[in-house]
Amino acid sequence: MPVLDPHPVLAGLRGVFARDGDRQTLLQFAADRIRAAGQPYTSVYMYMLQGEELVLEAWSGRATEHARIPVGKGVCGTAVATGADQNIPDVRAVQNYIACNTFTRSELVVLIRRGSLVLGQIDVDSDLPNPFTKEEEAAVRAVADGLAALL
Repeated sequence: MPVLDPHPVLAGLRGVFARDGDRQTLLQFAADRIRAAGQPYTSVYMYMLQGEELVLEAWSGRATEHARIPVGKGVCGTAVATGADQNIPDVRAVQNYIACNTFTRSELVVLIRRGSLVLGQIDVDSDLPNPFTKEEEAAVRAVADGLAALL
């Protein structure tokens, strides 16, 4: 059983959308609710694709100085460049890793997409090594898919 139950998050997102919530409000709601699930969700960053850069539009947890990430750079940029989600059990083993902070040990990046079109991504950092199971990844994927339908 995953720590994150996506169903209440998705119901909440639909509620925000029904009240005419804008993109930033939807992204912030999702980031806050994912992080509220507790460990392993230390920090959640919502990056949206603008041209050849990922731009940080909302986050919950530790602040980061990485407000813009070029496509192809770091775990986040690699996800967009390859079109594939990234589940990194130990960020110290990644050569081109861009650290949001020194405490992060693992990272899960799930693309927000409509079909083949990448809109952005949910970037989850954890202070724990290797915590993101296939079930956790699927739960974050469900939130990403819900966001893609509303954005």
